[in-house]
Formats: sequence, C-alpha cells, structure tokens
Amino acid sequence: MVLILSICLVLSLLSLLILWRSNERKLRLLDKQLQTESIEKQQIISIVSHDIKSPFSRISALEQLVNMDENKLSESQQDYINKIHQVVADGLSLIRNLVDFRNLEYRKTEIILESIDLSALLLMSVKKMQTLADKKELVFQMDIDSDIIITSDHTFVAHAIDNVLSNAIKFSTHAKTIGVSLRHESRRNLIKIKDEAEGFSEGDMKNLFHKFRKLSSKPTAGESTTGLGLYITKSMLTRIGGNIHCVTKEGEGSTFIIDLPTVASAKS
Repeated sequence: MVLILSICLVLSLLSLLILWRSNERKLRLLDKQLQTESIEKQQIISIVSHDIKSPFSRISALEQLVNMDENKLSESQQDYINKIHQVVADGLSLIRNLVDFRNLEYRKTEIILESIDLSALLLMSVKKMQTLADKKELVFQMDIDSDIIITSDHTFVAHAIDNVLSNAIKFSTHAKTIGVSLRHESRRNLIKIKDEAEGFSEGDMKNLFHKFRKLSSKPTAGESTTGLGLYITKSMLTRIGGNIHCVTKEGEGSTFIIDLPTVASAKS
C-alpha cells in the first residue's frame, strides 16, 4: 500500500514538473512575442511619424509663403488658408504627441539638464501660439516675472508649456482672454495658465491626466485632440521633479498650474 502511494506521489510530482516546464516554455514564447510586438509598434510609430511629418512640414512652409501675400488674397481665400493652417497645426501636434508618448513609455528620452531662462521660454511659447489665438481673437493677458532662471530639461519644459497653452486656445470660445503668469515662490516656480472656457466636470477631472481618455469638454473650433496631451505633460514634468494640477469651475473656466523646481531632479 505504501509502495502504491509512493508511486502515485512520484507520478503526480512528475506530472506537475512536466506541466510547469510546459507552461514555462509557453510563457517564454509569449514574452518573446510581446517583446517583438513592442519593438514593431515602436518602429511603426517612428516610421509613420517621420513619413507623415515631412509632407505636413512642406504644406506648412507653403502656407507661410502664401500668407506673405495675404493682402492679395480675397476673404474666402484667406479663410481657406486659415483652415489649412489649422489642419497642419493639428497634424503636427498629433505626430509630436505620438512620438512623445512612445519615448515616455519606453524611456527613450534622455533628460538633459541645462540653464533655462523660464521667463523668456514662456514668452516664446506664447509668441508661437499667437497665430492660433488670433484666429479666435483671443487675447493673452501677461503677468510674468522676469529673469527667472532654472536648471531643467529644455525640451520637457517647453513641451509642457506648449501643451497647456494649446489646450487653453482649443477649448476657448471666440474673443476670450487667456491669462499667463509666472512667479517664483519658495524655491518653486509656478506658471499659471487661466482660460475662460467651459471648465471641466467632476468626471472629467478624474480622467484629466490619464492617457487616451476623452473628455466631455470639446475644442470649440473643430480642433483635433488625441487624449494624450495632458498625460504627456504630467509625465514629462514628473520626470524632472515638477508637477501640474488644475483648478476648475464648470461653466467659468480652468487654471492649469505648472510647478517647476529651480533645480530639476531627473527621475527614471
């Protein structure tokens, strides 16, 4: 009887060992397949973003050339040019978000710390957005402390500011004001971007900084949105020791506050 039980026990152990080795092989094969798919996905994003960015950039250059003779254009022609500009801006923004998303997800972006004139960078970002703001007759109300210097990653900080400013323009209705301020407070540097849009609902606030989440609030002039911009912004700021949060009141607008340390602490 003992011999029979011993044989049964050995057979059971052998069965478990065979099953474990079989599952281990399957897991290794699955892991290899996932790694291959991950690499292929990265390559596809890289190729598509590069191939699509080139024609968009050429269209943008042509649009700027045509705009140099804007006095010779009829009202309807200028309207078409403005629409082309918006489509190109949306396309380039989408490509940049996809590339940023890939780089953040796979940690492909190296953090490079350097001295940054934050005041000048913020003014430059506003200047870049001026054309888009003008199309909605939006006014920037500036209150920026001068000569605020930080040590951080220029690309991350610039993209974060651009993303928040772009959103303020997208969600604002015609002829509103966008407030832009910069203050140095207790070794932190606070950029506040305040819009007069519709604000966000309680449900929106829960999803605001998550990826691929569509919000109930929509751009007011048909601009595109990927559901990645604020996720990318928060991820970039987190990696340099910064943060972002939003104060909103539904029906009245929102204020996004970018909090940057004077000296960044690069995080993996």
